[in-house]
Amino acid sequence: MAEPIFSHLDGDGRLQMVDVSSKDETRRVARASCLVVTRCDIAALDHRADGVNVLQSARLAGIQAAKRTADVIPLCHPLAISHVTVDIDLDPRGLEVRSEVITNGRTGVEMEALTACTFAALGLVNALIATEPDAHVEDLVVLSKQGGKSGEWGRSIGEPTRRT
Repeated sequence: MAEPIFSHLDGDGRLQMVDVSSKDETRRVARASCLVVTRCDIAALDHRADGVNVLQSARLAGIQAAKRTADVIPLCHPLAISHVTVDIDLDPRGLEVRSEVITNGRTGVEMEALTACTFAALGLVNALIATEPDAHVEDLVVLSKQGGKSGEWGRSIGEPTRRT
């Protein structure tokens, strides 16, 4: 049969977990971002919900989700993550969520970086949805990755990371 198009399919088209046992362990880093489209002021989120810091809660959700990525993404390898950061900043259209995930391992952490952004963004939408029902998440992307046989990859300097 022909070579599979997707790495998670075997030669017969059956789902499989990719065998990474022969890969070298290297330092792996991935960065991702997404946008929470909202009219809300970031300062208002700092003390929303009876003193609960919504931004810190969303950041924590992203960090925790990155650590549990293999539990929510089928066929994703469970990884010993060394470090996760989640940052939330103002953007002209709302709030930009960025993550960075680092590990030393045999496979990359792109899924973990995407998961961190997604869950942090969902935490923000959850805090906003009652008063702003049209708040939503857009433009989830991997910004860059480092490590492994394929080396470094990143979006070109000046290239938009999201549609305008």
